[in-house]
Amino acid sequence: MHDTTTEPTTITGAHRELLDQLLDRWSLEVLDRLCEHGALRFNGLRREIPAITQKSLTATLRRLERNGMVERVVVSDRPVAVEYRIAPVGQGLQDLIDALLQWSTRHMADVEAARERYDDAEAARE
Repeated sequence: MHDTTTEPTTITGAHRELLDQLLDRWSLEVLDRLCEHGALRFNGLRREIPAITQKSLTATLRRLERNGMVERVVVSDRPVAVEYRIAPVGQGLQDLIDALLQWSTRHMADVEAARERYDDAEAARE
């Protein structure tokens, strides 16, 4: 249901690109952890998300930083220590992330059942 007091938002290429990058394999999880903890160092994020590789985490953090969602803050220079934090633009993401995770949890059984029906129908066609 759309709010009738404003015009509906048109989904543009820029919207699709941003959402693809925010909802990709690791970004949502990195954002969730940073929203939860406030700030984490690289290795802290690796401990929080053990399945992510160093290369994937680096690429994800760079992509999120480029999109203005995450800030990279040097906290000391000897030895160099860097923290990652949610940037002001990303501050409102926690409620959206929580809503997506709650929705997906609530509907996962239905999604799995739909996938199974689809796969069974596809197998029957072959």
